[in-house]
Amino acid sequence: MPAYKYTLKNGKTMWYAAFNYTNWKGEYKHTCKRGFQTQREAKEYERSFLNQQSTSSDILFSSLVESYLEDMRHRLKPTTMKNKQDIIKSKILPYFSRLKVCDIDTIRVRKWQNELISYRNEKGNPYSQTYLKTCNNQLSAILNYAVAHYGLGSNPCRIAGSIGKNKADEMKFWTLDQYELFSRNIKKSALKLAFDTLFYTGMRSGELLALTPADILPDKRIFITKNYARVDENELFLIPKTSRSRRKITIPEFLYDDLHKYISQLGGIGNEDRIFYFTRSALQHDIKDIARKAGIPLIRVHDLRHSHASMLIEMGFSMKEISERLGHESIKTTLDTYGHLYPDKDVKLAEALNRLRRPGSKKDNVDNNDNVAYE
Repeated sequence: MPAYKYTLKNGKTMWYAAFNYTNWKGEYKHTCKRGFQTQREAKEYERSFLNQQSTSSDILFSSLVESYLEDMRHRLKPTTMKNKQDIIKSKILPYFSRLKVCDIDTIRVRKWQNELISYRNEKGNPYSQTYLKTCNNQLSAILNYAVAHYGLGSNPCRIAGSIGKNKADEMKFWTLDQYELFSRNIKKSALKLAFDTLFYTGMRSGELLALTPADILPDKRIFITKNYARVDENELFLIPKTSRSRRKITIPEFLYDDLHKYISQLGGIGNEDRIFYFTRSALQHDIKDIARKAGIPLIRVHDLRHSHASMLIEMGFSMKEISERLGHESIKTTLDTYGHLYPDKDVKLAEALNRLRRPGSKKDNVDNNDNVAYE
């Protein structure tokens, strides 16, 4: 694994790597890369490059991650990729990058898990249970990739066990009264309209930020066709999260009127121009700041979606209706997310079954037993 030096016009010595390899198509190739400050850097580049061409589990974990991310880049949305890359860079690579994949065993995975579980920030707060679960799932996904494509015998994460939880212990949401109190404390009309739209439609924040005048239909519905996101300073308009996320949401008349009034005041806005030019981080900052002033519990912007669903449940709408309005992939998603908001569902179910056997009131059923003749 030699490296070669060369001299720039200014007399400075640099290094380059030049070598042959066989690519994934079986083609014999030659590559050369210049600009290394030291011989060691040039050799490390060659080692890393050849590692990525390997299909064996003795590949370095850092090289496996590069191949994994390159593969996933063609299959996932940019926002999903950005979240994936951030977790891998900050929570996984610092622990495993120098190890060969075949050397990552259950003990190493358990020690990594314990590091995350034991973490406390400057305020003494740990990572959330859902974040722990996300980090663990990401490591497991990378090692599953190694099992499928690099000959790793088994995924040590499965034997080590999981950490964290899929859902937070308690879902946070506002009642209608709490939201109205929050809304009355908003000073900016555009911000008030944005939060009103989120609360009274249940749409996702990315769907809100992608709205254009053309999406506000004459029949008082909003047509959800896209999702807005920013990744590395690039503005993106993405297809909806799921096929069912492309939907039309009927809105109350007051919200329809408010939207049209606001759009007419913007002046010069085109049919395909965005209505709201907030950022997600700005919305998140504002919701907490205004909630503190209003003296109500702090929630996230996404919790307005939960608040909408909770309000619909309280109003008696079915899970199917709610699922379609929220754009969930299936009613199972809705049930898994909001089923616990029916605290008396078991009681109502038992009462309904009881009526099948004993029509009439509970009192009649009890009193009638006095007249039963026993043989």
